Amino acid sequence: MKTKRLCFACDLIDKPELILEYKRYHAKENAWPEITKSIRDSGIIDLEIYILANRLFMIMEVDETFSPERKQEMDAANPKVQEWEKLMWQFQQAPPGAKEGEKWLPMEKIYKLPDN
Repeated sequence: MKTKRLCFACDLIDKPELILEYKRYHAKENAWPEITKSIRDSGIIDLEIYILANRLFMIMEVDETFSPERKQEMDAANPKVQEWEKLMWQFQQAPPGAKEGEKWLPMEKIYKLPDN
């Protein structure tokens, strides 16, 4: 199966107590099974989120069935995902350059280590 990597950035509200709470929601033992299922059902094979100060970086490995539009449609039809998104907006804010309603922006790859 062919896969590709997608990378996104998002900012958190720069308040230490909110960042700590956001991290707690993303701890393995606190994962909502419905959210994990919705991620996998959309064609996302693997997903990691990294943090630097209040900036988040999400790295996804997706299969050939994945499309952002399809994921958006699936999420809009899933009440549990909508509940999660509403909760996350309490912590997240759009990074610079985002349009109204956007929070996770795709990152542009500018370098890859050349093959030998």
